[in-house]
Amino acid sequence: MTELSFENHIMTQFDEELEEIRTRLMEMGGKVEQQLKNAILSIHKGDSKLAKDVIEQEKFIDQMEKDIDDSCILVIARRQPAASDLRLVMAVTKAVNDLERIGDEAKKIANHSIILSEKDNANSGYPEVRHIGASVSKMLSDALTAFARFDSEAALRTFNQDEQIDLEYKTALRELMTYMMEDPKSITDVINILWVVRSLERIGDHAKNLCEQIVFVVQGKDIRHG
Repeated sequence: MTELSFENHIMTQFDEELEEIRTRLMEMGGKVEQQLKNAILSIHKGDSKLAKDVIEQEKFIDQMEKDIDDSCILVIARRQPAASDLRLVMAVTKAVNDLERIGDEAKKIANHSIILSEKDNANSGYPEVRHIGASVSKMLSDALTAFARFDSEAALRTFNQDEQIDLEYKTALRELMTYMMEDPKSITDVINILWVVRSLERIGDHAKNLCEQIVFVVQGKDIRHG
């Protein structure tokens, strides 16, 4: 495992500030991960109450992003970090943006879940959502674990999971389009599911971005464009 070695600081308070930022990032990650799980579960169960809870919780995710960003700005202004410390602060600012975007996508999924739950002929479970949802949830969990451990090798492995998610997404699109053509009455439901799987695919992209930031922090390498 490739791990991060921070610069040796004269100021212990600086170390504490960096650790506090990282801890808050992981807390935000945990909340976003739960938001995603609840959004997916609300579709499986046709649970509009759970979906509404996801929507309500989004404002707290937005506030966490703002608070962490403000803390990062203060650290840069007061401490003028360098080397691995600066990389960490920069990575956190980008990571919280990706986490907030994941929260936005979870909210979109919840909105579609409410619409689907109101349909009498709802297709319980929606296998396309179940399959892609499981893959995306695992990828996000793995990315957050790699971030918590500063494990760039695990981040690179997780980074590659996005290819499988993209493949599952394309397969789901074909299946849903075929289903819609075979049963015109299903068009409204299928369109909602199309938007859901699109949100899931985007969440995979944001999880991939998290992995890129881990590699940047630990190894100082930018792998965004290969």
